[in-house]
Amino acid sequence: MSNIHEHHDHNHGQTPIVMYFIGLTLAIIALFLNETYEILQNTLFSVATVTAGYHVVILEGIGETIENTRTRKWFTPNSHILMGLAALGASLIGEFWEGSLLILIFSGAHFLEEYAEGRSNREITKLVEMNPTKARRITSNGNIQTVAINQLKIGDHVQVRNGDQVPIDGVILSGETSIDESSINGESIPKEKTKGDLVFGSTINGTGTFTMEVTKENDDTVFSKILQLVNQNQNNQTKVGNIIKKFEPKYVTFVLIAIVSFIVLAPLLLNWTWEQSIYRGLVLLVAAAPCALAAATVSVTLSATSNLAKKGVLSKGSSYLSQFANIEAISFDKTGTVTKGKPEVTNVHFSDAVNEEELIDIIVALEKESNHPLADAILKKFETKNRLAIPVTNQIGKGIEGKYNGHYYRIGKPTSFIRVSDKFSKLNNNWASEGKTVVYLAKDEEVIGLIGLMDLPNDQAKSTIDYFKQQGIHTTLITGDSKKTGEAVAKNLGINEVISNVMPEDKSNRINEQKERHGVTAMVGDGVNDAPALVNADVGIAMGNGTDVAVDVSDLVLMQNDLSKLVQAHRTAQKMNRVIWQNIIFSMSVVVFLVVVTFLGLTDIAISVIIHEGSTLVVILNGLRLLRTIDPLKLKS
Repeated sequence: MSNIHEHHDHNHGQTPIVMYFIGLTLAIIALFLNETYEILQNTLFSVATVTAGYHVVILEGIGETIENTRTRKWFTPNSHILMGLAALGASLIGEFWEGSLLILIFSGAHFLEEYAEGRSNREITKLVEMNPTKARRITSNGNIQTVAINQLKIGDHVQVRNGDQVPIDGVILSGETSIDESSINGESIPKEKTKGDLVFGSTINGTGTFTMEVTKENDDTVFSKILQLVNQNQNNQTKVGNIIKKFEPKYVTFVLIAIVSFIVLAPLLLNWTWEQSIYRGLVLLVAAAPCALAAATVSVTLSATSNLAKKGVLSKGSSYLSQFANIEAISFDKTGTVTKGKPEVTNVHFSDAVNEEELIDIIVALEKESNHPLADAILKKFETKNRLAIPVTNQIGKGIEGKYNGHYYRIGKPTSFIRVSDKFSKLNNNWASEGKTVVYLAKDEEVIGLIGLMDLPNDQAKSTIDYFKQQGIHTTLITGDSKKTGEAVAKNLGINEVISNVMPEDKSNRINEQKERHGVTAMVGDGVNDAPALVNADVGIAMGNGTDVAVDVSDLVLMQNDLSKLVQAHRTAQKMNRVIWQNIIFSMSVVVFLVVVTFLGLTDIAISVIIHEGSTLVVILNGLRLLRTIDPLKLKS
């Protein structure tokens, strides 16, 4: 059961667990002793109660009650106190075993819940490590000086060699290259850069070397903003308490007042002796203790999280899983989340006047020598009949070029060609409007072919989107890609809304807008650039094959990048919430029943404990039903 005080450090090392198991061992030993060793048996039960409950009841129960009361300026107890008094009461009336049992169940439930919730702070060490630390600054006399990033000032000139990390945000002064900007915008295809183009810190330079001018201080770079947002959203993240937590303080306060009032007033109003009053008060305390509640939620949440773990869905806390069941909107990153993350050839068109078989041989010969990321996709598409050896020249901004049989053949981006027929221009526009990347093939600078490539949706994306839409949940695609690309993917998948051209610092703001417009919002992503949005969402969901940072800061992780697992997680979360409510209603009904029969004098401590433990067993078994595999939902593809 969760504690009221949200910011208390629960990490006390292994000592509490060790003490708990010592107490459990002593209680088991005491159980095997007969009546001849009654004093020793009761002593062992008492020591077991104190040992097993020291961390939960004394350190956290009493300690947090005092701390919370001091902070909130009014008495704020929690169920730890109530369970401790119930165990004390049971021991005072000679039911040492029942007192031990109550504490063992409650403390065990607490430790299991704490483990399942994953209360340790989210680690972002790997994200920090990705932040550049050194730069090659060009001095006034033209020398290269290696300096720390925080020493760079706006206006400084910096050299970035091939394969190096871009140290800071700036603009290219000279040189040409291609840069992998996936850490910033999530886009899988590196962008070609030349003089005047913006570059961003933490991105990875390709094969060219360039000189840049610093345009931002280190604390103001796009990547630094990602770090700041992750930290800020971590600190401000609203922890979704479990259902019991909402009424726990009032319930415990009411029970404590009621028990004291009962013991004091019973002799005056019912002509009971003080001995009878104290005894009935202790029975009432045991009856009212939320023992079943302490175990009920844990059995449900552990069963649900264990079931999902076997299916490849890791939950970092049952509270997040519970929140996931209630989402009203879900946002998806594009690249690597709803798409495969790698471009594939989708369209090919050659001029009628060419020998297609020979042209394919030429394309393969050229692309084999290319270092462009699209080359792999093109080589996977085409099979060569004859292996040609063509000397190839890589030209940043123009593409690749080679001479064969007296003619120059070049493959490059459309804007680098002048002699293009209307037919090819129209095809280029049509394919580009569908979100595809188009490359031209030219013979002696006259375009004779087009190749269209696209990062295609993965196999589970469509059915997953359909499921959430059927549930009445608003779906949104948030991407750093162009509007055309985003809309093309969204149309293909049936996504309700598209937000394109989004920088990382804006993704978090877009999630805020989704939360304001629709309510509880989940975010699914896989890249460093998704980290702020994943933390800011009510439920952050990472693709397991994504970056370590995205996984670290998320609440749920799809270990096999299988979006269909998200459907199973949502259905399991909904069932988990239903079973939790069943257990709460049943547990409180048992408490009400025991309180009534205690007032009527129809029960004693033994019967109360038996019914209590019986109800605990029932709710635990009810929770364990979630360990059974839920049949996969059959969705129309």
